[in-house]
Amino acid sequence: MNSFVPNIKSYMSIKDCYHCGADCGKKPIHFNEKDFCCNGCKTVFEILNTNELSCYYDLESTPGTIPKEIEGKYNYLENEDIVAKLLEFNDGSTSVIEFYIPSIHCSSCIWVLENLNKLNDGVATSMVNFPLKTVRVTFKNNTTNLKQLVELITSIGYEPYISLDDADAKKNKIDNKLLYQVSIAAFAFGNIMLLSFPEYFDVDEFWLEKYKPLFRWLMFTMALPVVFYSAKDYFISAYKGLKHKILNIDVPIAIGISVLFLRSTIEISLDIGSGFFDSLSGLVFFLLLGKFFQKKTYDFLSFERDYKSYFPIAVTRIVDGIEKSIAVKDIEKGDRLLIRNEELIPVDSILINGNAAIDYSFVTGESAPVVKQSGDKLFAGGKQTAGAIEVEVINTISQSYLTQLWSNDVFNKKNEVTIKTITDSISKYFTIAILFIAFFAGVFWYFYNASMAINVVTAVLIIACPCALALSAPFAIGNMLRIFGYKKFYLKNAETIENMSKINTIIFDKTGTITSNSKTQLFYKGEKISVEELSIIKSVLRASNHPLSRSLYKFIKGEASIEKPTFFEEILGKGINATINNIEIKLGSSNFVESNLLETNETSIHIKINNNLKGCYIFKNSYREGTKEVFQSLAEKYNLVILSGDNDGEKEYLEQLLPKNIQYKFNQNPESKLEFVKNIQQKGNKVMMIGDGLNDAGALAQSNVGIAISEDVNVFSPACDAILDAKLFNNLPKFLTLATKTISIIKASFVLSFFYNVIGMYFALTGQLTPVVAAILMPLSSITIVVFVTILTNWISKKI
Repeated sequence: MNSFVPNIKSYMSIKDCYHCGADCGKKPIHFNEKDFCCNGCKTVFEILNTNELSCYYDLESTPGTIPKEIEGKYNYLENEDIVAKLLEFNDGSTSVIEFYIPSIHCSSCIWVLENLNKLNDGVATSMVNFPLKTVRVTFKNNTTNLKQLVELITSIGYEPYISLDDADAKKNKIDNKLLYQVSIAAFAFGNIMLLSFPEYFDVDEFWLEKYKPLFRWLMFTMALPVVFYSAKDYFISAYKGLKHKILNIDVPIAIGISVLFLRSTIEISLDIGSGFFDSLSGLVFFLLLGKFFQKKTYDFLSFERDYKSYFPIAVTRIVDGIEKSIAVKDIEKGDRLLIRNEELIPVDSILINGNAAIDYSFVTGESAPVVKQSGDKLFAGGKQTAGAIEVEVINTISQSYLTQLWSNDVFNKKNEVTIKTITDSISKYFTIAILFIAFFAGVFWYFYNASMAINVVTAVLIIACPCALALSAPFAIGNMLRIFGYKKFYLKNAETIENMSKINTIIFDKTGTITSNSKTQLFYKGEKISVEELSIIKSVLRASNHPLSRSLYKFIKGEASIEKPTFFEEILGKGINATINNIEIKLGSSNFVESNLLETNETSIHIKINNNLKGCYIFKNSYREGTKEVFQSLAEKYNLVILSGDNDGEKEYLEQLLPKNIQYKFNQNPESKLEFVKNIQQKGNKVMMIGDGLNDAGALAQSNVGIAISEDVNVFSPACDAILDAKLFNNLPKFLTLATKTISIIKASFVLSFFYNVIGMYFALTGQLTPVVAAILMPLSSITIVVFVTILTNWISKKI
């Protein structure tokens, strides 16, 4: 495809600025055998060249922008109060901030902004969101500061937009440009149509002699803002595409608009016709109207997902000493929350009591725990790693913030060829094909009927559009993400739905996944435990997030000890070591505690106090409602595996309860679970792992789709692709069916789009389609596809 687009750089004047491409004028600045338009551009080149980042210029020709004067401009960023309001995160040593940078426009911009760490040692990471034109920067406070960071970014030509009005609330960047463009095009279209009526109806000679030239030039005048303002984005996009050797869909649209405008201008200038200003303004109006509708629809879906379909996870709120699980969306400022070991802190808060060692890798990428003292601020997204703590909420939850963290590229999995990559490829070659067809159609009609040639070429360029093809997947999947969210099944991103449709193997954890903590029966075996000892045991269990620990904590009567553990260590898959008032407590499996109380393999927690074996609590698991039906339904389509860290004491019962072709693996630690998933994948299987999000974090991350089951505890793991409310476990087969049918709907919309383009092309090539009708049908086809996929996804979600 690249062969169709000339290398623009080779045609550039030697006096064009090497950095930004601007005209250097009569006195260019020479440096290192290169020309620059100003000292600012020369300085940027020096900075990049000195730091071995000169390949910035190899990715795109003249990719930069002219840097702004910055001396003294950002002195206000030395004010700690202002900085505190602008930062998303600051734990004293590491800070995180997101900048909105309007000048981001190409791959070179992304490359240099994601290599800020080479320009400033204090920058840990920087990630660009190209569609939103934002960069999220994590930096070290002891090496650099916000002012230095902003000055650096500005000095290389990417001045960030910083509004102090936005410091007290999340920025809402409202861009009404599209609305203005549509309005101007609509005004011009209506008036040009009125001015065209006399010529439509062949009025008398008096009008033709006196007012015809005036009306025609009035139409020309009204068409100018339509072409140069309302339609300018099509020209800009086409130019940038050609500059970067990409033939995007805006190229034929820009050519069509240009041909109509130039032909119309020539006709009225030479007085050989009235031109096509009505068709031109109508074309731009209907194109923009379709774009406006698509934008509003997609914004609605994004809003519904980010702000209305909250994560189906819970957190423990403490009111008058009573602990109660609530949904994260119900957290209010001033609430006191209990955060257990390995739980995520869902909101910004103040530490009240407990030993806090916070892992902020979810936010900053740094996994080393940060020790905090009572009164210190804790940021949303941190994970507690040293027992239970109590915090007081200072900010309510920001769903979009959690979604942004979860969608961080650090946690994304490598994908194979997806629907998006297929549609992108089709769109590229589609444009090349349309340009060829338009060219040959123009040649044919020029010799057959020259008066029709311009209409045919323009209609061909406008009517054939891959927009409907490109829109079907994001709208279908976007709507299904919203539907899943309402059903308390929250998916990380669009790729998860597509990956779900490819699954052929499903692996289940047992404890806390297919078993229900709320219905589990417990029995004690061993010597009597005193009330004081039970109180201490309960205090240790209070800090743990393991499903068995949670069940035993609820089962033991009485209050937990007022004294909190001075030492707490939870070894995943094994047990807990803790110390309270110099009393050593050991809780866990028989091997971990070194107990031989049980002769048979049964789910149990064994107890040692000061190295004295006391006894054990035996769990009689109760399986979730509908477990048998879920496995029977899934067994028809998928290979099923039970992969558990528990012993095989209930294997015989499970074999009677579940279908015959299920594979069982017991006594698996987190590392062996991860290896098992890898081995399955190496055989060509697509694996879905369903676990509790704690012991199964590695396996969830390795699997093609990882689903964490949530039951009254905050088990959110950044490695998982989805979170399912435990109460809806029996709906799992329905969710998998919905994912598969969503992909089928997208494929059906591809077929519909293909037939639309074939039929539209037929009428355009045969001269039966005017440019203005083509302009109506083009966005109408996109709107039809959007409506088609939205209605069908809504319908199947209600039917299943």
